[in-house]
Amino acid sequence: MPDSQAEYPKIEADTLPKYFKLNTERWGDRVFMRRKNLGIWQRYTWRRVYEEVRAFTLGLMKLGLNRGETVAIVGDNEPELFWAILAAQSGGGRVVCLYPDMTPQEIQYILNHSEAVFYVAEDQEQVDKFLEIREHAPNIRKVIYWDPRGMWKYEDPVLIEFKAVQDLGRLYGKEAPDLFEKSIAESKGDEIAILSYTSGTTGLPKGVVRIQNCLLDSAFRVLMSNDFRPFIQYLSYLPPAWGAEQFFFSMGVIRPFTYNFAEEPETVQDNIRELGAEVLLFGPRQWESLATTVQARMLDSGPIRRLFLRAGMKVGMKMAAERTEGVRASFVWRILYPLADRLVLMPLRDNLGLRKTSYAFTGGAPMAPDVFRFFHAMGVKLRNVYGTTEIGTYTQHMGERFDPESLGQWYRSHPAFGPPLEWTLDENGGLLVRGGSGFSGYLKNPEATAKCFRDGWFITGDAIRIKENGELVFLDRVSELKKLPTGQLFPPQFMETRLRFSPFVKDAMVLGDESKAFVAALVNIDAETVGRWAEKQGIPYTTFSDLSQKQEVCDLIQKELERVNQVLDAPFRVKRFVNLPKEFDPDEAELTRTRKLRRDFLEDRYGQLIKSIYGGEETFVTEVPVKYRDGRTGVVKTVTRINTIEAQGKG
Repeated sequence: MPDSQAEYPKIEADTLPKYFKLNTERWGDRVFMRRKNLGIWQRYTWRRVYEEVRAFTLGLMKLGLNRGETVAIVGDNEPELFWAILAAQSGGGRVVCLYPDMTPQEIQYILNHSEAVFYVAEDQEQVDKFLEIREHAPNIRKVIYWDPRGMWKYEDPVLIEFKAVQDLGRLYGKEAPDLFEKSIAESKGDEIAILSYTSGTTGLPKGVVRIQNCLLDSAFRVLMSNDFRPFIQYLSYLPPAWGAEQFFFSMGVIRPFTYNFAEEPETVQDNIRELGAEVLLFGPRQWESLATTVQARMLDSGPIRRLFLRAGMKVGMKMAAERTEGVRASFVWRILYPLADRLVLMPLRDNLGLRKTSYAFTGGAPMAPDVFRFFHAMGVKLRNVYGTTEIGTYTQHMGERFDPESLGQWYRSHPAFGPPLEWTLDENGGLLVRGGSGFSGYLKNPEATAKCFRDGWFITGDAIRIKENGELVFLDRVSELKKLPTGQLFPPQFMETRLRFSPFVKDAMVLGDESKAFVAALVNIDAETVGRWAEKQGIPYTTFSDLSQKQEVCDLIQKELERVNQVLDAPFRVKRFVNLPKEFDPDEAELTRTRKLRRDFLEDRYGQLIKSIYGGEETFVTEVPVKYRDGRTGVVKTVTRINTIEAQGKG
């Protein structure tokens, strides 16, 4: 830990809008944002973005935005979304970002709880969601949309186009030419900047209050631990409703980054390759999906190509283990590596668009060590960033040498934002943290805020194991740790992350507690990968439900479970499993918007099936209600196989 303030970077502003203004003055003609539209990369300089934000800020103020009021924003990652974030904060407002796939009812709850007065939406789809619940969201003064396609027949007076608000702002700017700059100057570090809602795995989401100091504190923790050069290419992909994307956007304003936006969510892979993204932040599911894509292509390739791919990845694994974990590779592997990199690993990176990626990050949920090893073998230096919505970033894999199973090393916290980060474990192995800018509380929920603290320590709720070298390993949420009949603590997520590394498993929920005689699992197959495998094997099928219950597919998934079982002690091994005839769906409240399992809900929904698993039955007639995208409801009914895994190994 540095001993003097001089060893830390200088803090030049205490709010994000002030940094935005400062860097516009410094970098006015440099490119700040790029968006691909109709096949062409459009560039926005700092000065252009500043003028767009200024116009929108003044437009909001003309429409009645007061200091401390909330602006809700929803849409895919595009320049207008981030202009709206900067504009709301520059005008003294606070921002709440919504996930684009939220249902109208979920949007209604957050709009009302956050007391939002403006709803800034991307397009017709997001506007229609609001119009469906408008009578239940009376605080909204205007609905502002930035994509006018499909909106020409809408004549509702509550609606106004993004550009029209900017036109109002430009006229207002002539009346009050210094108002925008004055509003930025009045912003303070202790003002509320963002309301970030938790995933709500155990109930209604809670609104985490994030002040400007919190945004800057977490941003500087990451900046001080990574040597990002100015104008490094960053691809913005994760929705800013997720806290980590907010911190990275703050870094992009401070450092600064060149912020890039894909043409469509479906074209992200191609766009990454085109722009040569140097910094990427994906959630675990996105990295797992990329790993699955590579493994699936390996399965589809011919025998000679498959041999080369496997050989190249084996060489990469050996060298990656030496670099990250200190497992020394023999002279033979060192000789083979340049050849493997040239013929196999570099083309793989290039095909995925990761050839120029120097900084690859994941966070928000645990990920199997095998995924880290997989990408490091390929030459992509994937690193974990760990933190919580409430306090921000805590740890990161740093340097060349780290343990993929650990959470990494603790960040330094800049003294300008408070005392250094500290941690300890409680009697249940739960992680307690204090330091930095701290936690400002949950919106309108002092009781929940008070429960988060113990003698000045913030209770993260994460169960942690300490390795011999002192590094921390994430096990599960404390609330989700189960105790087996043997008395041993059982972390379901620890096993689920390892199962998801399989290209054939999209999701899984591991079952086990004191009332259950053994560990079992509910599995979602990956329909695309398993479907291609089935076609190659000559196995006919019709629907997802039919495919999931084929005996050959059950045998395939059993082999994947046996692979995971081999690294587990006997009490933790899965003994029975079911391939579910439908996928877990956030629209049916089975998953959160960040794809975390709602365990209590799932155990209730699949209660009879679970009872049959532990009752020794071989089949079960599953009837699961589903809601289709057009609003209709139905029932998935199928005979579901209950599969038994024979005892393996010793112990």
